[in-house]
Amino acid sequence: MSPAMVARGLALAALLVLSPAGAARQARRPNVVLILTDDQDVCLGGMTPLKKTNALIAQMGITFLNAYVPSALCCPSRASILTGKYPHNHHVVNNTLEGNCSSKLWQKIQEPYTFPALLKTMCGYQTFFAGKYLNEYGAEDAGGVGHVPPGWSFWYALEKNSKYYNYTLSVNGKARRHGENYSVDYLTDVLANMSLDFLEYKSNFEPFFMMISTPAPHSPWTAAPQYTKSFQNVSAPRNSNFNIHGKNKHWLIRQAKTPMTNSSIQFLDDAYRKRWQTLLSVDDLIEKLVKKLELNGELDNTYIFYTSDNGFHTGQFSLPIDKRQLYEFDIKVPLLVRGPGIKPNQTNKMLVANIDLGPTILDIAGYDLNKTQMDGMSLLPLLKGDKNVTWRSDFLVEYQGEGYNGSDPTCPGLGPGVTHCFPDCVCEDSYNNTYACVRTLSTTWDLQYCEFDDREVFVEVYNLTADPHQINNIAKTIDQEILEKMNYRLMMLQSCSGATCRTPGVFDPG
Repeated sequence: MSPAMVARGLALAALLVLSPAGAARQARRPNVVLILTDDQDVCLGGMTPLKKTNALIAQMGITFLNAYVPSALCCPSRASILTGKYPHNHHVVNNTLEGNCSSKLWQKIQEPYTFPALLKTMCGYQTFFAGKYLNEYGAEDAGGVGHVPPGWSFWYALEKNSKYYNYTLSVNGKARRHGENYSVDYLTDVLANMSLDFLEYKSNFEPFFMMISTPAPHSPWTAAPQYTKSFQNVSAPRNSNFNIHGKNKHWLIRQAKTPMTNSSIQFLDDAYRKRWQTLLSVDDLIEKLVKKLELNGELDNTYIFYTSDNGFHTGQFSLPIDKRQLYEFDIKVPLLVRGPGIKPNQTNKMLVANIDLGPTILDIAGYDLNKTQMDGMSLLPLLKGDKNVTWRSDFLVEYQGEGYNGSDPTCPGLGPGVTHCFPDCVCEDSYNNTYACVRTLSTTWDLQYCEFDDREVFVEVYNLTADPHQINNIAKTIDQEILEKMNYRLMMLQSCSGATCRTPGVFDPG
């Protein structure tokens, strides 16, 4: 750095110090940290390994018991977090460039208006990103790793999808290749160290926002060497929808072989253990982060959010492993928050979604949410314990299925249009695994209504009060009037935008 630049920096620092009113005003604005894991379920015990995270975030703040994603797949869900919008409004429909995942169109239309962009340009926040961004980030057809999305002061983004070793990071637009030496390359630990460095060297005169997006517990489930022997006696939960036939469900679920083969069960149990092992490094990251914030004297003025981009299944309805489906295990996620004004050791049963994260963080920063086009709602009243808040009773789930034009080589008998198939000819996705649902949680109903965009126009309906594991599709027996109301509400939500996504649901009072 030149002497002139150093002098300018010192002069600026002096000016800030000599402006106590301005400095105090900045200091009062809270900092925000968002930790986003990859494919971490909550229904099947996904939070169990995270003892430190539970102690440092959940027990020191609030756990949302009904937190969901509007699409159970990485890229659409992450786009919903960044934009505060449902997939039909941000137009990211799957994990491919053609599905708008980190495409040129996404970069042009959506990225300038993400909540981090608004935090930086409109609220004066320092912004830091480290980890997995969107699945196709770094694709040559969309600018490669030289593309740094607007709104980020510090950018350390993974090229493409989750890995633990042998990956490339975009370091503020410059490619940095990592190998397979645990001490310097294990991605979860690299993210932790980058985060601690940011907290050490950032400006103390501006509030900050950090988004740390871990590879864990996504495949290939590579644990840190010290954790490879953990959980040896753990296996996937054998709950009532494990390894059973998905009767009365969409054809993609019905085609799963039941009972599963011993090799499939052994595979999913092994995957379940390895997923937990990878999460132990996330637990370490959380501990280091909280300790550093405390050491800096910033913990009491920092909100920390912990969540995942989607859930996961391991053997439910005889589907070996994946996400993408409409059921609770795939669409429900952990959401823990601690921060200023949040009382410790709370739980909240309100229906919340990841489209609420952007509005919440902007609200914390003092930004006028009426200036955004976001579909979600600010959680800040719930975080502060406001008893008079009017809240939603339903939200939209939507997914556009993926499939190959040709037959999947592992399952030619099912013909074209399927994908993500296992050797025993069980496929986890198809072109017509395209659906939309209204998920309702009110004082009187705990209900899910779904329609498939296929030749059958197949409908699935579940009363989760009576059937929490969604075994019995009641579409043909539920009251016809309720069915018609849910169909109408679904059509409305599928075309909603902004405030119209927050209108009263079917079972709201009045």
